[in-house]
Amino acid sequence: MTTEILTQEDLKQFRMQLMEDLKGLLENHSKKASRQWLKSSEVRKMLGISHGTLQNLRINGNLPYTKLGGIMFYKYVDIEKVLEANSTSKNR
Repeated sequence: MTTEILTQEDLKQFRMQLMEDLKGLLENHSKKASRQWLKSSEVRKMLGISHGTLQNLRINGNLPYTKLGGIMFYKYVDIEKVLEANSTSKNR
């Protein structure tokens, strides 16, 4: 078993890296939370699908939406649920 000596500088670097990592996680979480509703174009871009594919997801009832003034909005959490439901991972 080897012994390593930690200096105050090592601890300071660790603290700074930890703070940066936490800040990044919090910023990422707040961005998702602030974007609860997405427009069709944002959903298509996010999923890399065409207008017709998004329309089929709506028609088949696979992706819930809300229409307001001719604009369709989708909940971010609903999109995540559709992705999870269609996951081919064996870890489900």
